[in-house]
Amino acid sequence: MGFAVNALEILALVFVAIIGTLVLMGVLFFFVDRFQTSDAIRRNYPVIGRFRHIFSELGEFFRQYFFAMDREELPFNRAQRDWVGRASAGKSNTVAFGSTRNLNVPGTPIFVNAPFPPLNDQYARTEPMLIGPTARTPFVAPSFFNISGMSYGAISKPAVQALSRGAKEAGVWLNTGEGALSPFHLEGGCDIVFQIGTAKYGVRDQEGNLSDAKLREVAAHDAVRMFEIKLSQGAKPGKGGILPGAKINEEIARIRGIEMGKDSISPNRHKEIRSFDDLLDMVIHIREVTGKPVGIKTVVGSEEVMREMFDVIAARGSDAAPDFITLDGGEGGTGAAPMPLIDLVGMSVREALPVVANIRDEHGLKERIRLIASGKLINPGDVAWALAAGADFVASARGFMFALGCIQALKCNKNTCPTGITTHDPRFQKGLVVEDKYARVARYAKEIIHEVETIAHSVGVAEPRLMRRRHMRIMQSNGISIPMNEILPSYQPPASPADD
Repeated sequence: MGFAVNALEILALVFVAIIGTLVLMGVLFFFVDRFQTSDAIRRNYPVIGRFRHIFSELGEFFRQYFFAMDREELPFNRAQRDWVGRASAGKSNTVAFGSTRNLNVPGTPIFVNAPFPPLNDQYARTEPMLIGPTARTPFVAPSFFNISGMSYGAISKPAVQALSRGAKEAGVWLNTGEGALSPFHLEGGCDIVFQIGTAKYGVRDQEGNLSDAKLREVAAHDAVRMFEIKLSQGAKPGKGGILPGAKINEEIARIRGIEMGKDSISPNRHKEIRSFDDLLDMVIHIREVTGKPVGIKTVVGSEEVMREMFDVIAARGSDAAPDFITLDGGEGGTGAAPMPLIDLVGMSVREALPVVANIRDEHGLKERIRLIASGKLINPGDVAWALAAGADFVASARGFMFALGCIQALKCNKNTCPTGITTHDPRFQKGLVVEDKYARVARYAKEIIHEVETIAHSVGVAEPRLMRRRHMRIMQSNGISIPMNEILPSYQPPASPADD
């Protein structure tokens, strides 16, 4: 009995101590809030006003898990994320009872099923495609779906390792992003596209200029198949990359050639590229130095500018042409960018891709310049749309982030990513187990390819690159869909007199 009484007394004392501590903290916060001058809500409503900020911070998570419908969230909704999750886990993506997608939303693509599609034994796997026929070492790319640029630094070491191994398993390429080539990109043995950003990380001299010696060092790796000159990125056209100092450790600083602890902000453009002629000069130079195919990555601002570029290419001849053009849409993603650029600058890839494909074909460069589409293309329908609209390849970054386990916590610009993907904090990185995640990466890529092939067979062609704009209808605001080739016809060469 005495022991029970003592235990109750101790519990009572603990309870009183907790209550007393809370009261003291409340009094302290009251005076702090009342006399601070930066926040009017806290000044007028001491202590209670703090809950507004707490709920604002937690609001996005409550919406994600409790309130948002499957198709409502941005930048990616639950239905999109769940598809990637099931695909990367190797689970069935069949669903019951009908689609939850509202097909009446203007702009929705609807694929035109064929009355007599190919039989099972008439299907064909997508053939590899040659890129860079004039380079000393052209690249025969095996897959139409690949991993877009994600820099080591922006994403973590285990994330890069998982992507590299997964890319090898699936037979897709991995773009390094502008953060240079790390040992972790190479260790998986996959095909690599080396991206050259405006800061030229990994191929720069002491003054930040392009170094031919460094280019040769990178090109000496057989795994590096192509080089991509990044002019602009979908989420921040007109602004260079941003890597916060908190995410720069000694290894990242060494690989990039930058200082530790300081924000690494790339120039908003390549200082030596002031015109399209300058751009082609750089393409030719890098191709000559490395012997590998060289392309560009850009966001389209207007049709007129793209016509100007192709006119310059035509004037100089196809040998001066980039081997590929990666089109990132204004809806593209990033770890850190100003909101006005994310929201308001750059054409969507859904508008830009068919326009650029037409201009390219009009100039007779369809077999010379490959088009790579990027920008929120993470599900089979998105990829199939891009191929039908004129792309030769599709590259995704955020789709593969979801495959790695991204929960869209929107912490990419901080060092606190809870899934270990965009952080260099060992506490969070331990949650990303490479041996598990690389398999998810590979399964996601393979399932995308399989499902896009399924769509292609449904519309009546043997493989995805045979899809055309006539195989899609685009929903209009009046609730009626129109064939895409009637909205924006593909370029057709003028008929010769003999054809009349």
